[in-house]
Amino acid sequence: MSKTIPQTPNTTISRLAKRASYDVATIHTILDESLVCQLAFIRDQIPVIIPTGFVRIEDEIYIHGSVGSSYMRQLATGQDTVCISVTHLDGLVLARSAFHHSVNYRSVVLFSKAHLVTDKTELYQALELFTEKVQPGRWTEIRKPTDNEWKATMVLKFKIEEASAKIRTGPPKDDEEDYDLPIWAGIVPLKTIKEEAIPDPILKQGISKPGYLL
Repeated sequence: MSKTIPQTPNTTISRLAKRASYDVATIHTILDESLVCQLAFIRDQIPVIIPTGFVRIEDEIYIHGSVGSSYMRQLATGQDTVCISVTHLDGLVLARSAFHHSVNYRSVVLFSKAHLVTDKTELYQALELFTEKVQPGRWTEIRKPTDNEWKATMVLKFKIEEASAKIRTGPPKDDEEDYDLPIWAGIVPLKTIKEEAIPDPILKQGISKPGYLL
């Protein structure tokens, strides 16, 4: 039996509830396929949204930034409830009527408070897994952070315990009387793909493209 996250007033989806999922594996998969999330919180009584890279480790999301970042310092206090979201657009849904145009998507919204990561082993693991998420195989090749670089870096983690996913798949849903209209309808699939790697213009001569980019 699959594990689910308990619903809360923040995460219970009422509009098109059949698209909702509280399945932990589904939520984790959607998060893992995204390189960027949006962090929403209140700063000086003004709503703020910050896009940032992240990585999931078990049931927590990790982000990192500068120790000089005002928003990182604010969230590190653990006093603010943060809304974190990711969305994948999988297709444009072109219906016969303007009203029923839509998109196929997979999204997650979660609510959590930040915890400052201070354990050195956990810090290194978070950065390593973040790097490997961006480009598998990269960590073993690159120069590792120096002590001074670590001192300039802050890592925060957020527990995934109040979350829900919402997913739309399939063809357009038109009104019954519109199915006979002489108008094309269907799906335009969308994908994010990696293209051919472009070398740094000042790359040292003789360095070949690593195998993980071929």
